[in-house]
Amino acid sequence: MAEAITMATNATPEPAVSARTMYLRAFLGLMQRDFRVLRREFPSFAVRIGMNPTLFLFVFTFVMPHIGQAAIGPTTPTGPGFGTVLLPGLMAVAIMFSGIAAVALPLTQEFGVTREIDDRVMCPLPVPAVAVGKVCFSALQSISAAIIVFPLAYFIPSSHVQVDVHNWFFLILVMVLASFASGWLGLTIGTAVKPQQIGLIFGVVVMPITFLGCVYYPWALLYHIKWLQMLVLINPIVYMSEGLRAALTPNVQHMPSWAIVLMLLVSNAFLMWTGIRGFMRRVIS
Repeated sequence: MAEAITMATNATPEPAVSARTMYLRAFLGLMQRDFRVLRREFPSFAVRIGMNPTLFLFVFTFVMPHIGQAAIGPTTPTGPGFGTVLLPGLMAVAIMFSGIAAVALPLTQEFGVTREIDDRVMCPLPVPAVAVGKVCFSALQSISAAIIVFPLAYFIPSSHVQVDVHNWFFLILVMVLASFASGWLGLTIGTAVKPQQIGLIFGVVVMPITFLGCVYYPWALLYHIKWLQMLVLINPIVYMSEGLRAALTPNVQHMPSWAIVLMLLVSNAFLMWTGIRGFMRRVIS
């Protein structure tokens, strides 16, 4: 009996799981759950992402050249065609729409009457980390969306798209920063509007920032309308389009690379602050 008591006393207790390990496991668990849902719905995700750029490329770079109509005016035989100008912009649109749809649309349901968001915030994680997990998952979807769009530019346009990547690090950096910015924007929208207003937001906010986001034209060409060229600088999709243009089609006019990276970082910081603040307010309320 004495020996048993001595052995029990001298036994080394198993080390407790640290808070950091517990948080990591919970975070990865949420990500795994979202991946399982995405895997089940991947065909609809691919169709949703690919439909818009496919139609734009088909109409503006295949149909219009074949019927003798120029999309943005005449181009020289050696100059970049509209498909070359359009590709980075369409990739930026895919990143933006995917990021917003992956965060804002689910949040409007989770913050609805059923309060499904409570299931997530009950996991052993700080509440802001739940929002970060949503944005990280949306960033992966946004990068996938851009990759889906890229091959379309080689098969649809009637003229060859001139892609020339000199700096892969810059390309990856722009895609990552753009994907997170779109996710933070989706978080801001999803926590700021009521579920019944989400359709209005897409019409009033998302569509204007897309058409004024230098998607279909380089920012430098707006010098003809100086006030508009300055106004669109508050639009984060401008820097996504220009960044991808600088990385993929450097022969097309674009912003300086340092300005693109700086403004993408600023956009991420501002949208992250507003998004997490809105998420905390909606969860606590």
